[in-house]
Amino acid sequence: MAGSPTARRRRLSIELKKLREKSALTCAQVGQALDWSGSKVNRMETGSGRVQPSDVDALCRFYDTSEELREFLKSLAREAKTRGWWQVHGAGVPEWFNIYIGLEQDASTLRQYQCEVLPGLMQIEAYARELHMTGAHMSAEDIDRAVRVRLERQDMLTRPDAPDAWFVVNEGAVRNVIGDREVMRDQLEKVLEAADLPSVTLQVLPFDSGTYPATGSFTMLGFPAPEDPDLVYRDGITDAVYLEGEHHVREYTRAFDGLRAAALSPQRSARLVQSVVKEYSK
Repeated sequence: MAGSPTARRRRLSIELKKLREKSALTCAQVGQALDWSGSKVNRMETGSGRVQPSDVDALCRFYDTSEELREFLKSLAREAKTRGWWQVHGAGVPEWFNIYIGLEQDASTLRQYQCEVLPGLMQIEAYARELHMTGAHMSAEDIDRAVRVRLERQDMLTRPDAPDAWFVVNEGAVRNVIGDREVMRDQLEKVLEAADLPSVTLQVLPFDSGTYPATGSFTMLGFPAPEDPDLVYRDGITDAVYLEGEHHVREYTRAFDGLRAAALSPQRSARLVQSVVKEYSK
């Protein structure tokens, strides 16, 4: 069973939708049979609201599932109500990013392209703080919370079950000075340290790489359970987009493979980062 509340909620939504589709019924038909609205059934299948175990029980009895499956889905509904460690930080982490963190915590693979800033899973406190101070109108308290969450997320890279994480970073993100040269020196040293982890691969996309198949940063997450499909995540200033369809995942996988092919090897990438560290150390 997936570990985080977000992942449990997503798994529950997927399973409920599969049961309805197997029955060849619409949301409206299921809702009518249970004296619910069709929109309630739709919300349960999209994970856009809390799902009560009693409602899951009613659906499973209507679909005539096995008792084992019914109890499993009810347990997902119960455990989806718990709060993740990152959710205690309140307004420091917007709701749309709470969803991402929950999924990230359960990922078995992570593929990320960053074109403007260095990956959040590699950022030091001073670098992350500069980004939060510049990028949004947040109180000092909320900035502290957001930075704390970003740093705590990094523990996932050193867990025994750390995801297979592959980062492609544009050279512009390596050379763009956030804060000052001292901050950048410390930050790039942290990048090199993270890149040495057994679960991490880092490549730098150099300025002279020519054209490459991507516009904007994105992350792809894969999950250990085959029932949990891969997804693509892209965020903005005020919201985020989650793409789960096979077409989206396939095209972003192709784009990421193209970026990896155009980027420097991990060894040459490390040498480039080391050379920039020396520049900032003068």
